[in-house]
Amino acid sequence: MTGSRAESAQVADSPERGHGKGIALLIIASCQLMVVLDITIVNIALPHIQSSLGFSTESLSWVINAYTLTFGGLLLLGGRLGDILGRRRVFVFGVLLFVLASLLGGLSQESWQLLAARALQGVGGAIASPTALSLITTTFREGPERNRAFGVFAAVSAGGSAIGLLAGGVLVEWLDWRWVFFVNVPIGLLIAFATPRFIKESQRHPGHFDLLGALTSTLGMVLLVYGFIRASEDGWTDVLTIGAFAGAVVFMAVFLTVERRSRQPITPLHMFRDRNRAGAYGMMLSLAAAMFGMFFFLTLFVQNILDFSPLRAGLAFLPVSVIIAISAGLASQLLPRWGPKPFMVTGAILAAGGLAWLTQTDVNSTYLGSILGPILVFGSGMGMQFVSLTLMAVSGVEPREAGAASGVLNATQQVGGSLGLSILVTVFGTASRNEAMDQIPRFLAEATPAQQLRFRRTGELPAPWGDQVLASGVSTAFVVAAVIAGVAALIALFVIQVRSSDLERLRGGGVPVPVDEPEDALDGAAGDRPGHGGTDGPRGPAVPPHKRGGSPPPG
Repeated sequence: MTGSRAESAQVADSPERGHGKGIALLIIASCQLMVVLDITIVNIALPHIQSSLGFSTESLSWVINAYTLTFGGLLLLGGRLGDILGRRRVFVFGVLLFVLASLLGGLSQESWQLLAARALQGVGGAIASPTALSLITTTFREGPERNRAFGVFAAVSAGGSAIGLLAGGVLVEWLDWRWVFFVNVPIGLLIAFATPRFIKESQRHPGHFDLLGALTSTLGMVLLVYGFIRASEDGWTDVLTIGAFAGAVVFMAVFLTVERRSRQPITPLHMFRDRNRAGAYGMMLSLAAAMFGMFFFLTLFVQNILDFSPLRAGLAFLPVSVIIAISAGLASQLLPRWGPKPFMVTGAILAAGGLAWLTQTDVNSTYLGSILGPILVFGSGMGMQFVSLTLMAVSGVEPREAGAASGVLNATQQVGGSLGLSILVTVFGTASRNEAMDQIPRFLAEATPAQQLRFRRTGELPAPWGDQVLASGVSTAFVVAAVIAGVAALIALFVIQVRSSDLERLRGGGVPVPVDEPEDALDGAAGDRPGHGGTDGPRGPAVPPHKRGGSPPPG
């Protein structure tokens, strides 16, 4: 072992750090919970936001997408920021930016103000989230210790969505929809205050920021999502729809070109050369698309068709949070024995099966008879997935690229969620319009004069005709969501190949990956000296791609 690694091990195993690791994990998990929770805590408030700020049903999805697009688009840059500037300081900055954006969101008086605040929230989350995950990889050693930490992180990431729905229900029911934003302020300030006291600063790695890569990837995804949502409202032949898709192709092509030529790209493309890591990214993309769609449409369904109050709607999703936590905990304990593939395959099949079950929902459905069973099946599958995918995606990555690896994983989740939601909203819009064409003649034949007058003024069908339209759109969207989750199952079956070295890492054996040297504990560590840490100083040659993505060499 080199001198720097020996020092690192001493710091990692010191009583001070051992005593503080539990609190450090609590801080990291709390930040991830706040960031992930904010995606769905707003879902419960959507009907109230819609009536307060004047959104249409299709445009309402932008309240979600404005956050997830900037979040997913800038996650890679956020991970890179942590690698270069130090993960702790970048983590704190991201949390404080998220707090500011949350305050502005709660104070919004116009729809554009809320969307701008949501986008700024996404920027803060994109900075904080990947550094949170990379802090785990550099604080906890590979093996049982890191498996447990990843189990907690994965449970928070997966269960946070359901917890957000419950918290949103409580806040909207007892206070106001604006409190789904205000609640982040005290939590974020507490995290920012505690972080410097319990988390050591990581070593900074020389490099530069790939701003062009971040800009082109974000613009490409924004245009792609806008194209789908525009198509749901104005059709596939609309000029702006076609222009959005064309612009998305151009920007993504430029992004790939920039990444191939950059010495320090925001997305190290060599990471995708590892079959298992690429498969994990693909599975996360598919499963996130299905999960975002499920929460979005079920929230509308239970409040608009089942007439659940915001609090009751939040409680309706509480079993999902419980089953995800149980499933993730069991998976993290059994992974060293069985490996990740059985959990990846089984989890994806369960998720697809739960969504397929939800396709049977209609206006006569009940919560206990038609919704509880499917969401429990879906949640158990997702709990297995997040632990397995997280470990598979970052296992064997050198500490200097831990931020980039975790950034790609988080980016696939958020971008997959945004893209999937936009596709499902398009499917929903098309199915709803077709059902409305069938329901309008029946409405005109059966409605009272007052109902017909209101329809001519608003263009919206009242219940029960409007409920039929909504239910038809939701059930059709779940068909596509089940297919998307099925793609993840195919990837798990035919792409993922667990190697003996992967099982050794899960059991704590094999070649150790050192914990990053804390900057304030190892001043002038070897990582800042020429010839160490993968570069020959700030301007030295980059590590060959095949070495950057694999396990570090023996000390």
